[in-house]
Parts: sequence; structure tokens; C-alpha cells
Amino acid sequence: MKFCAIFVLFIVLAINGYDCKIVQFIFGDSLSDVGNNKNLPRSLATANLPFYGIDFGNGLPNGRFTNGRTVSDIIGDKIGLPRPVAFLDPSMNEDVILENGVNYASGGGGILNETGGYFIQRFSLWKQIELFQGTQDVVVAKIGKKEADKFFQDARYVVALGSNDFINNYLMPVYSDSWKYNDQTFVDYLMETLESQLKVLHSLGARKLMVFGLGPMGCIPLQRALSLDGNCQNKASNLAKRFNKAATTMLLDLETKLPNASYRFGEAYDLVNDVITNPKKYGFDNSDSPCCSFYRIRPALTCIPASTLCKDRSKYVFWDEYHPTDKANELVANILIKRFDFMRADDGISHAPSPAPDISPSSDNN
Repeated sequence: MKFCAIFVLFIVLAINGYDCKIVQFIFGDSLSDVGNNKNLPRSLATANLPFYGIDFGNGLPNGRFTNGRTVSDIIGDKIGLPRPVAFLDPSMNEDVILENGVNYASGGGGILNETGGYFIQRFSLWKQIELFQGTQDVVVAKIGKKEADKFFQDARYVVALGSNDFINNYLMPVYSDSWKYNDQTFVDYLMETLESQLKVLHSLGARKLMVFGLGPMGCIPLQRALSLDGNCQNKASNLAKRFNKAATTMLLDLETKLPNASYRFGEAYDLVNDVITNPKKYGFDNSDSPCCSFYRIRPALTCIPASTLCKDRSKYVFWDEYHPTDKANELVANILIKRFDFMRADDGISHAPSPAPDISPSSDNN
């Protein structure tokens, strides 16, 4: 489980007649998706049916894989930033980018191109970076290269993926990665790939960036339902710990090598584990099963109109077999706001132009 993003207060800059704000660009999976997969016609990883979105806006499905807000939504709201629009949202244009930023997150996506292949359509991180490069092209055409370089280097970047690379890749025998690697070599493979991706983002202007770690993946309802005794699956959770440790080291090293880079790792494992282990301490009654489920059939995999809902959604940690509820997301967002200095305006970011990078080709079927 991965969580959230880093955001900042509004800073108004006059650029060729435009009031350019410091915005955010989010790269992620279903925990951050705000409607991209909803607009992928052949994707099998969607949140298009009731009761997704029941506690958000008009209560209709909006592409978020929860009953309400994502962690990113909540943090942005609390510090007064507009929400980045999904890349595939019909309203997307140059003015929307300059005003709101962009969210490229895609349910089922991973750091690796091969992750989540059975979902047919989804954006891997490489694909999301390719889309971001296209975003830069249209902004340059709109306000010019000099101003665009400043706009993108002032922006905040969030990378929040990794759990699918385990749950929907390495831990499933249908994927070749499950037998090509062992636990350590697979994590090494992820780190090598992620490091390359972060270098590309840096070359595209990403100076202020946060990567969020994984929670105890073995304790999501799906993993419990697949176990023999209903308890957490330690193998999956231990892989999350390996990932977090390796990512922390990699980011610290990368920050020293890339000019003007300010990278942070958002560690959420201990917090989420404590919520799951001691739910009543945080105001929850249930932390081992989904609020939205298909009667007693487990795992239900997704929430559908025929599903039944728990009586009080605010008392459940998990909304479906994979994803937290709005209430759980709010708890995590509040802790992360306290843990990190989201409001700092003077960040010393350099505005020197960046060379255009070579993007690794994506194998996504889009």
C-alpha cells in the first residue's frame, strides 16, 4: 500500500500573462487514480460501478477506487491546492494543466511494464512518464520553453507505485517474474528500474519529488482471504519492508548524484500496520474485511451494485479487498501532513533548463 503526495501553497507568478501556480504531478496506481482507468475502454481494472464514489460529490462512480477521497485529494484540500485532473479527463487542456497539474495514476499500474498485464489496459510508470513528456510539449507550445522550464521545475512530483509489482506480478505464478527472481533479486530489479525512471523525471525538470513506500501488503483483505487461517500473509508484508528499505537507500544516493534534487521517501508502513493491528485505537471497528463485499463470498475482488455495504463506513479500514476507505485515507493524510513539511515555500529549487531525455519504451497495450 502506498500513500499520498507532497503539495505546496499557492505562489502566483506572472508568466506571459498567465498566473502560473506551483502545481503537482502525480504518478501512481489505483490508490491515486482519479479517473484515468475509467476512460480506458478495455481496462479490467476500473472503479466504474456503484458503490465506488458513494461518499464523494454526487455519490456516483468517478474513477476513484474507494468510497470517497484518495490520500492525495485530502492533503491537497487541507493545504488549499486544487486537485490535479486525470490525464484522460475530457476537460484536459493546456489551461487545466497550468491551473491544476495532472494526475497520471492508473489502477493496476506498476513500476514494471509487465505488471498487471491481465488488466489489459493500464498505465505503467514508464507510460505515465511518456504521457508527462507529452504534457510538457503542449505547455511549451502554450507559454514558451523558458517559462515552461520554470513551471515544471517549480512543480511538485509524487511517485506512488510498487504494490502491484508484488501482488499482481511477482506473487502470481502466471507471471514469469515469479520464477525468474527471488525476493531480493526482484526488489533489486524494481530499484534499478525505479532509479532509471526517477532520473528521467529529473531530466524533465522534477526537482522536488516524493516517493511513497508500501504498507503491510499481506494484511489487505484479499491476502487474508487467500490465506488458510485468515491472518496476514507475512511473505507479502516482508516484501514491502524490503522495498521500503531499498527505496530509502536508493533515494538518498540519487539525491546526492542529481543536481538540485530534493527527494523524500514517505514511510507509512508502521502507521498502517498499527491501524490494522489496533483499529479501535484509531476509531475503527474492523480492519480485516472490506466494507463493500458480496455477502459471504470472499474474496469478492471488486465492489459491485449487488454487493452489500457495512452499516458504518467510517468504522472500516478497508473499502474493498484492496483499497482503504475514505476515513482510513484521511487518517493517513493527517499523519503525513504532520510528518512532512508540506507548506514550505522557500525550497531552493534551481530553475536551470533540463535536457530532453530518452524515454524507455512502454509495452502497455493502450
